[in-house]
Amino acid sequence: MKSAAALPAKRLTDIEERIAQACRIARRGPEEVTLIAISKTHPAEAIAPLIEAGQRVFGENRVQEAQGKWPALRERHEGIELHLVGQLQSNKADEAVALFDAIHSLDRPSLVAALARAMDKAGRRVPCFVQVNIGAEEQKGGCPITDLPPLLDQARAADLPLAGLMCVPPLDIEPAPFFALLDKLARDHGRANEPWGRSMGMSGDFETAILLGATHVRVGTALFGAR
Repeated sequence: MKSAAALPAKRLTDIEERIAQACRIARRGPEEVTLIAISKTHPAEAIAPLIEAGQRVFGENRVQEAQGKWPALRERHEGIELHLVGQLQSNKADEAVALFDAIHSLDRPSLVAALARAMDKAGRRVPCFVQVNIGAEEQKGGCPITDLPPLLDQARAADLPLAGLMCVPPLDIEPAPFFALLDKLARDHGRANEPWGRSMGMSGDFETAILLGATHVRVGTALFGAR
């Protein structure tokens, strides 16, 4: 019988091979794409086997949930990089800056101000992706495309380190046009001295995202299994 860690290790290997294959098709190097293992709702005992298999970059949706499991995991495992991929309330900015190594959900001026204060207080600059409401969905977070230029200006003025753009395309619609649009927005609004990332693509569409310029893919179900 295979060990309990064998399945997570195989899933990780499979995803890494699929990322490499998509990169070959796109004529990119696999080192250009960061795999973020989305560990939200999963307990520490489900996460540890992936860490032991070599995964080091993880994503969480909620500050409080991450606070409950990651400090202990980080004590036991070196080199962990933790990304916040869910919506962030301004009153949680201090906690987010203390815990996370990147924030993927910067989407409004009030959060720019809260994060700037938190980073000044902590003496720590945390890279931020600006989340774009790429499908103009009322129920979804993210900055409207028309509001992106002034939000980027405000973030730069506040000395927030901008890592790039993030999006979540609408469900049940072909995602490729939305990924292509985010890639164009990143090219249009980035600066030559800023290495822009594209945080886009999840378990069902990360290969398409890589073909269209993704630098960070957020994979949960394909690594952890269905909840």
